[in-house]
Amino acid sequence: MDLFGQRDLFDDSPATAERAADPAPSILYERSAKARNYRLTLRKDGVAVATIPARGSEREARRFVDQHQDWLERARARQASKPKAATTWPIGTHILWRGELTEIRRAADGDRPAVCLAADVFRVSSLAGDLRPTLESHFQRLAKIELTARTWELSALTGMEIKEVTVRNQRTRWGSCSSGGVISLNWRLIQAPYSVRDYIIYHELMHLKEMNHSARFWARVAEVCPDWEAAELWLKRNGSLLGL
Repeated sequence: MDLFGQRDLFDDSPATAERAADPAPSILYERSAKARNYRLTLRKDGVAVATIPARGSEREARRFVDQHQDWLERARARQASKPKAATTWPIGTHILWRGELTEIRRAADGDRPAVCLAADVFRVSSLAGDLRPTLESHFQRLAKIELTARTWELSALTGMEIKEVTVRNQRTRWGSCSSGGVISLNWRLIQAPYSVRDYIIYHELMHLKEMNHSARFWARVAEVCPDWEAAELWLKRNGSLLGL
């Protein structure tokens, strides 16, 4: 969640080292050499970060924060209302799997321990303790196969030429597209509904025509993915269950 001052330019790069804690808890002030104006961001851990542009001052940043306390309170309320994912996954935990909250169950007895998520079976080293690292490793392996294949399929369907597909551990976005035709996808999409996966792929493919989020870009998305708004809504409501 972000709030910008005038003349702001979105900056994904890390801020430089200057940082000061606000006397009020949960607010940090960070100076960024690349920022062009003041920015207020609410992190996933509930900490508000006020970014100070290169020519700005901490005094003005504090004034900016004071002027936007209403926005910050609303942002924190929205964050608190979002569903929270379990941090550890023992047997019996419900997690998102292919778009549905699904219980991690013990699989039928066999030579090796395994668990079930709906009809999918995954081998584990032990049925005790936190299964999350093992299951997420399985999910990433599947994602590299399924998401890559689906991206090539939809690129052919839409006539969009791509050079490469990568599936990565992205922490802040579902996907990205380079002007050179490289599509990168978040492996966590394997846990989302098929329609949502397709929407993200279509979204990135349409960036090969429009490297922006203009009205023309969204019109292109709507041409290939008429239900894109429903997919966006699902991500807004459930993205926190996948860590985004």
